[in-house]
This record gives sequence, C-alpha cells and structure tokens, in this order.
Amino acid sequence: MQQAIVAGGCFWCTEAVFRDVVGVSDVESGYIGGTKPNPTYKEVCSGDTGHAEAIRVTFDPEILSYADLLDVFMGTHDTTQLNRQGNDIGTQYRSAIFPLDDAQRAEAAAAIARWNAEHPGQSAVTTIEGPAEWYDAEDYHQEYWEGEGQRNPYCLAVIPPKLQKLRKSFASKVKSDS
Repeated sequence: MQQAIVAGGCFWCTEAVFRDVVGVSDVESGYIGGTKPNPTYKEVCSGDTGHAEAIRVTFDPEILSYADLLDVFMGTHDTTQLNRQGNDIGTQYRSAIFPLDDAQRAEAAAAIARWNAEHPGQSAVTTIEGPAEWYDAEDYHQEYWEGEGQRNPYCLAVIPPKLQKLRKSFASKVKSDS
C-alpha cells in the first residue's frame, strides 16, 4: 500500500470522491502545509495558519497507479481557481499536491503538465508543495459524507456533481459498489 496527499478545496468533498475510487482502502481528512503545529479546524478556516484542507489516500498501486490517482484528483475539482473552490475562498482551499518522495514529486509535475496539455487555453494553478507535516482533522470530519454530510445543504450541493464527474470521466476507476 502507498499513500498520497492532495488538497482540492473542502476535504469533505475530495474525501467523498476518493472513497469511490478503485484501489483506495482509506481516506483521511486533515491539514498540511502550514506553520502552526496541531491546528484546529477553526484555526485552519481562519486562513491564518497556512494549512490546506487535504486528504491522505491509502491505495494499492497494483490497482491504482499514483499517476491515475492524480489524474482523478485533477479531473474532479477546479484546478484553475487560485485559493478557491466554488464558494470556499482562501489559501486553505488551494489546489495542491504534497508528494511524499521524489518519485511522487516527478509524477505530480507530469500530472499537472498532462492536465494543461488536455485543456488548451486553461492553466492549472495546482501547486506542488512540501515536504510538510500532516495533521489529522478532528474525528467529526472523517467519513463526513457518509454520515452528517448527506444532511448538510452545502455537501448536497457540491459533492453529488463531483461524484457524477468521477463516474462520467473516470468510469473505469469507480468501485462497482458505488
């Protein structure tokens, strides 16, 4: 098993997407890329800590390559909005990849280049950051969509379109029980 850390706006939304991807065994929400040790959700949301809301994905590289994981990531959020995803505005909602080693760093650069080549006239603002310390988000953020999220108006407006995009653009990467 390997891990990947990406930030694509609200971690509830990116977590929901990756829970439906083949080869993924776990997705955790957390904070990365900032300066304050052990930040809280409230502190990160203030935009003052420098952290991004992110997910840490545990996956089987025999089923899902890191390159394919990054393509799903780039293809299921807006890579062109600087420090913003829809109504979520601030550096904590930036689009970023946090490679865990040099091989992942090279793959991250290749994924951004692929996305840019496939979308002429648009340019991804996704950054490659780190190394950086990972901090788990509070327990109530974990598996949010499966619980509270399906009663949350924000999640109901934002997550289903992302899941539809996953199913349409990456049908071969969707778990059959999703």
